[in-house]
Amino acid sequence: MSRQLAMVIDLNKCIGCQTCTLACKSQWTDRGGREFMYWNHVETQPGRGYPRDWEQAGGGWDGEALRPGRLPRLKEDYGIPVDFNYDQALFQQGDTPLRPTLPMEWGPNWDEDQGAGEYPNGFYFYLPRLCNHCTRPACLAACPRHAIYKREEDGIVLIDQEQCRGYRYCIAACPYKKIYFNPTAGRSEKCIFCYPRVEKGVPQACAFQCVGRARHVAYRDDREGAVYKLVELWKVALPLRPDFGTQPNVFYVPPLSPPSFDSEGRRTDTARIPADYLEHLFGPEVHAALTRLEKEIAVKQGGGESETIDLLIAYRHGDMFRLSRPREERP
Repeated sequence: MSRQLAMVIDLNKCIGCQTCTLACKSQWTDRGGREFMYWNHVETQPGRGYPRDWEQAGGGWDGEALRPGRLPRLKEDYGIPVDFNYDQALFQQGDTPLRPTLPMEWGPNWDEDQGAGEYPNGFYFYLPRLCNHCTRPACLAACPRHAIYKREEDGIVLIDQEQCRGYRYCIAACPYKKIYFNPTAGRSEKCIFCYPRVEKGVPQACAFQCVGRARHVAYRDDREGAVYKLVELWKVALPLRPDFGTQPNVFYVPPLSPPSFDSEGRRTDTARIPADYLEHLFGPEVHAALTRLEKEIAVKQGGGESETIDLLIAYRHGDMFRLSRPREERP
């Protein structure tokens, strides 16, 4: 019986430091045609994201049929990596500002921290994104070469580089636009969920290096793991854009909202992050999830016990990762 390794990311603990991004970039995508790739990145929401406007680029499922999707453009949507005038700006006399050596139209974190809303009710939050290693991957279904496959032992979705011919149907089909075309290799590439590390019992680089202890990793059928408890038992972690139909296996604890203020500067009972926007990202279950989170926080603040909050606090770093493939428990 196949198993599924999954991840839960607590958006209330992500501080947008990009440590996870750098951990992934330095290990997997810093050279060889991958310079523009970010298999893991953290974007500001609300925002246009990376690649630009990925939510409007199509892909995913419409019932049993694949939705049409478009390919992101290198310069306009990803942003071509460029150098900066470091020597002139930092080491020569004069008042020369630091600027890119080539014109840029977009890039990772282009609209970082901008968010939405107007003073004093502006808001934003950070959204880490990586391949979801979906249960129903549209990329796999779209590949005419059958180069994309899902591993039986852990559900990780991989691309067979010997089979791939770089047709890029997978990129168009992925609604999260988390597959990239390597122009040097002529192949499609993506997050591999750090499977060489996982096979040695070591967590993914993005999860292990997270300074906010925001990422939990476990098999979905491990009833003692954080994923089962947060997703199945307590239902406080949800997939991103479930309407895409791919059944993602990266889940998010949705962000709690600070209160808004009226024109007189008085605090109101209205949440600053619009409920309909969170529903757009995480589906209608987000309202119940936030209600449960608020209830558990109130219990903890009142001196009571909350296993949910204790797990999310993550007192011990090592307890956040369960990769030892425990014996499956059957009801």
